[in-house]
Amino acid sequence: MKLVMLGTGYVGLVSGTCFADSGNEVTCVDINEEKVARLLKGEVPIYEPGLTEMIQRNVKAGRLKFTTDASTCVPQAQCVFIAVGTPQGPDGSADLQYVFSAAKGIAPHLAKNAVVVTKSTVPVGTNRRVYELLRECTGREVDVASNPEFLKEGCAIDDFVRPDRIVVGVLRKEVSEILQQLYRPFLRTEHPFLTMGLESAEMTKYVANCMLATKISFINEMANLCERVGADINEVRRGIGHDRRIGFSFLFPGVGYGGSCFPKDVRAVTAVAAQHGFETSILNAVDAVNERQKHVLFQKISKHFDGDLKGKRIAIWGLAFKPQTDDIREASSIELITRLLEAGAEVHVHDPVAMDNVKQVFGDRVTFHSHQYDTLEGAAALAIVTEWNEYRTPDFSYLQHKLAQPTIFDGRNLYEPARMKELGFYYSGIGIGER
Repeated sequence: MKLVMLGTGYVGLVSGTCFADSGNEVTCVDINEEKVARLLKGEVPIYEPGLTEMIQRNVKAGRLKFTTDASTCVPQAQCVFIAVGTPQGPDGSADLQYVFSAAKGIAPHLAKNAVVVTKSTVPVGTNRRVYELLRECTGREVDVASNPEFLKEGCAIDDFVRPDRIVVGVLRKEVSEILQQLYRPFLRTEHPFLTMGLESAEMTKYVANCMLATKISFINEMANLCERVGADINEVRRGIGHDRRIGFSFLFPGVGYGGSCFPKDVRAVTAVAAQHGFETSILNAVDAVNERQKHVLFQKISKHFDGDLKGKRIAIWGLAFKPQTDDIREASSIELITRLLEAGAEVHVHDPVAMDNVKQVFGDRVTFHSHQYDTLEGAAALAIVTEWNEYRTPDFSYLQHKLAQPTIFDGRNLYEPARMKELGFYYSGIGIGER
């Protein structure tokens, strides 16, 4: 099938590449000439395990192309996917200007039987508006569909090729059948292809992310309470996780969620609700709890040093909002670094892939190290923000040797508190108190 993917951001690039890898002819379109030029040279602007190799393989096979000119590929396309950004507006709502601009831009070039599929995360009513725009611009009926993505950064390729489910919102059953044929190679293990109305598909994406964000904020709030009452959140988590109604997913306490989806989508839903005169009390609390959680590590560090951090070297391991990505959007590390610098601390950091992005934020106010242990030399404390695998089993005797004080503030509960105490560390995690 001939496909066009409008937008070479995270969703567009991963989706387009995976479609090409299953035998389709895919052209990815972006108005950013520099990004397209890099992609044409084999340079991938985002970090996602396995993506570079998959792109290079499909470009070489002639199934994957990149261009800035939609008019050269849209006329031949059977499906045109809109995968452009929907950034957060000043009031928290999704900014849809790029979605509507993309729809208007392709309208003159669409084949008569083409389907326009929105993959961008958009609020309820957006696909209806796209449908109306295309009808206004073309003077005819154009098939549209909502096909939200459920990709997790760091394992997006696996999520795409082995999906839990495919959700498609349509106005006509025939459109659903076209997309089911496209997705057939990824549904061989009997995972469902769910057809529904446009509005339901749009809402499914938001509700899914809001539910997951709620679980994270809930367990973080319970972790903070556990510290105050002398309970251990790790034991509590095991106690509730074996309840099949609850489960273990997204019940790991930490320093708050980040990234491009959860924060933006929670706020977008609250904004849509407000527009309809409805207050989302739970989601308002989820967002507030998450923002508060991003301050927890700094508060622990400041309290330990009696509020005096001036001139103290603090080492930080992990900058990305989660492992296996270089994404620092809404990352807890940014909040921690900002507050440490404001307090006069000397900040030394390491991350396997995200340091270049953080350099763009802080410049030379932060010292970056290519090896994690180099951050520790003379440091008063180590703060762990991202649970990269290389941080899980360090040489603790070497840590003691390098650190000026054997002090660790663990924002991801990577280590066993009892063992850390035996080794002579002051160790403070999330929801487990100070040991």
